Amino acid sequence: MTTNKEDKIKFIFNLKRKGIKDKIVLKTMESIDRKIFLDGIFLSRSQDDIPLPINCGQTTSQPSIIAKMIEKLEINKSCKVLEVGTGSGYQTAILSKLSRRVYSIERYDILKKKAEKLLADNGFRNVTCISGDGSLGIENQAPFDRILISAAAEDIPKILIDQLKYGGIMVLPVGMSKDEQTLVKIRKDKFQIHYEEIFKVRFVPLLEGIPNMRDFINA
Repeated sequence: MTTNKEDKIKFIFNLKRKGIKDKIVLKTMESIDRKIFLDGIFLSRSQDDIPLPINCGQTTSQPSIIAKMIEKLEINKSCKVLEVGTGSGYQTAILSKLSRRVYSIERYDILKKKAEKLLADNGFRNVTCISGDGSLGIENQAPFDRILISAAAEDIPKILIDQLKYGGIMVLPVGMSKDEQTLVKIRKDKFQIHYEEIFKVRFVPLLEGIPNMRDFINA
């Protein structure tokens, strides 16, 4: 199943209408078919700007939110990126095309293995997928130029701030309420952390630890 030219034009138009201006981000998202990372009945909704369910009770974020988060990262080809929450692998693929190297950590091993295979099969070679507790980051690969967190933290995770390089940028949703969080951009320098609130969002919570995968055998 492929995406026709008209669908792609509409897809990019909708991203622009939602305020996405970065031409490189738009071109990259135009080049990656979201269908690759979806299953079953959701394939027909791949061009819609909506979150969609994936395994383990998780979702893949709506494209305009992904685009805005990546736009705010100010990413470039020299960046080493940490992604917390591999999910379907769609966002990982976009990061892969924009950066030098992506380390993506996923707490659900089922999701990690599926995304890892999809990414490899579709030529995204500069990605390392890791099963683990995203709230801990990946200490042995730190520091990172950019960190993107796809789950809502109650507060800015100090462990991940410590793994961010001076001059680096982190983007994440922050908030205790399940109904309302704020997307935040953080820029770290030697003397202080600079914060920018972007807009209200709604994400699954950033959870510590590793789940019991027996609960998801049939997910």
